[in-house]
Amino acid sequence: MRFELIILGTSGAVPAYGRHCSAVFLRSETTDVLIDCGEGTQFQLQAAGLGMGKVSTILISHLHGDHYFGLPGLLSSLALNGRREPLRIISPLPLRPRLEALFELDRFPMPYELTFETFAAEEPTRLPDIEELEVTAFPLRHRVLTNGYLLREKQRPANIIKDQIAAHDIPWTAIAAIKNGGDFITASGELIPNQELTLPAPGPRSFAYCSDTVYFPELAEVVQGVDLLYHEATFLHDMQEDALKKGHATALQAATVARDAAAGQLIMGHFSSRYPDLSAHEAEARKVFPNSHAARDLWRFEVAFAGRG
Repeated sequence: MRFELIILGTSGAVPAYGRHCSAVFLRSETTDVLIDCGEGTQFQLQAAGLGMGKVSTILISHLHGDHYFGLPGLLSSLALNGRREPLRIISPLPLRPRLEALFELDRFPMPYELTFETFAAEEPTRLPDIEELEVTAFPLRHRVLTNGYLLREKQRPANIIKDQIAAHDIPWTAIAAIKNGGDFITASGELIPNQELTLPAPGPRSFAYCSDTVYFPELAEVVQGVDLLYHEATFLHDMQEDALKKGHATALQAATVARDAAAGQLIMGHFSSRYPDLSAHEAEARKVFPNSHAARDLWRFEVAFAGRG
């Protein structure tokens, strides 16, 4: 069962050195989610061979242009390509007023239902599920209201042991109840405990998106135990004072959050245009959290059931 993150843009503020502005794409078996939509996102979707057919929701972290300027082109292309399925966009500040002049949305509405929702998290707050994904918004600390997002699979039912079906002549109509924790009573009246009939399902996989933000230690508690953590690392740590002034974090700080959260893997992005090479970001982060990666555009990261990574 797929649980994969595709990096569409890794540059902060402006495109640089072939790096596009912020956007990531989370794929699961039945649901896809686009998070942030910097300039050129629709080109990156094409380059990655991705479509928007399973995307019902776009999550925007905050309303700085490098995180949403790709929306006008993408939304227009979806209309021209015949989309009819509803699409909602969630952001911490009102986004519709910034786009409606471009689209004249009231005079010429999109051929699909386009809904803008505004939610600024003041504490970790559960949002409506996106299919089989549970979504939590949480506050980050940037120069404007900014949401982080935690997406977690729903717990799957237990797996029934096939040999037990034949051994106890279990009808198919009873299987769903057993997988959801029920015992089984045979035709002779014998009660077979659920634990003898099933194996636990794999634990839910999870992804957290943290961009843009200064370092604050409480963030590790919010994303505790996450399998895949995306955290901005705009600067190296020798620029920590500038990072703080501009509302950003360093590679070392991103790694500190990952370590303290006991994350499975750290993916860094939102790199300043002052850095043509990102090897120093990886070296700095890996001193604190070895499983750290300075993401490149179009890289893919998958979380398997058998283990993290």
